[in-house]
Amino acid sequence: MKFDVRFPSKGLMLAGHLYVPDTYDGSRLPGIVVSHPWGGVKEQTAGLYAERLSRQGFAALAFDAAYQGESEGEPRGVEDPFQRAEDIKSAVSHLAAREDIDPQRIGALGICASGGYVPFTAQTDRRIKAVATVSALDAADLYLNGLGRTNDPAVASAMLDQAGVMRTAEARNEGVVYARTLPEREEETAGLPKHYHECWEYYRTARGFHPRSPNWWVPRSIEYFAMFDAYAHIERISPRPLLMIAGTQAETAYFSEEAIKRADEPKELFWIDGATHVDLYDKDEYVSPTVAKLTEFFGEHLAA
Repeated sequence: MKFDVRFPSKGLMLAGHLYVPDTYDGSRLPGIVVSHPWGGVKEQTAGLYAERLSRQGFAALAFDAAYQGESEGEPRGVEDPFQRAEDIKSAVSHLAAREDIDPQRIGALGICASGGYVPFTAQTDRRIKAVATVSALDAADLYLNGLGRTNDPAVASAMLDQAGVMRTAEARNEGVVYARTLPEREEETAGLPKHYHECWEYYRTARGFHPRSPNWWVPRSIEYFAMFDAYAHIERISPRPLLMIAGTQAETAYFSEEAIKRADEPKELFWIDGATHVDLYDKDEYVSPTVAKLTEFFGEHLAA
């Protein structure tokens, strides 16, 4: 069963879908906050995972981040890691305040960029009793340094210069500058790493397209990225458990490998053989074993 919910985050009202088991009997359920990728919305992979986890006996909340989807916030398309952390904390608060959720049994799942935002949030929010990621990446590292950290440092410096120009333009009421998140046409992915074509194929075709995931963002968000490090204090999650799931063929897998090395026990890096980063978004041959592992993990650590 799926219900529409609304809850506040730093003065902005967020929109979510709460999934509960079809067999729900009125008892208090363990809850899982499911946070979507950069540029995504709750109706895409976050909703898929929330719905699948609800079939396993959990209440799962997928929500739109502030400035995105059906949630409030202007200008649209801002990507602020610190607001994202507040959004995740607010989603936890929403679950913890509900009569149908056990506040002592709340976990969190972050997918893609939220695989950075969720561990970052859990470093300080001790209400999150179990932390999991799927195809995790640190969006700040990816954007500033490039995939595989191949960017010249001058690239990030130039982007920060431009962010200041954009902020001044907004102050002068000259409008907000927007940029494409992904190439608009498939041929524009030629010559880019495979990862970007995979993302294009998911977000820009019928496979994963959603009208509230419009393929643009506010590039002055780079200011926030430059101050953010998703895994700098990941050891603070301990002694709560951390599970990171990645595909063996994912070009972003190094983020999960490095984060797990920095984390303290209990921790686990679980590989999905043959899967790429985006395969774990929706392809059932990879999603099913991922959900099975998540069910085992949350089932153990959110047990009554």
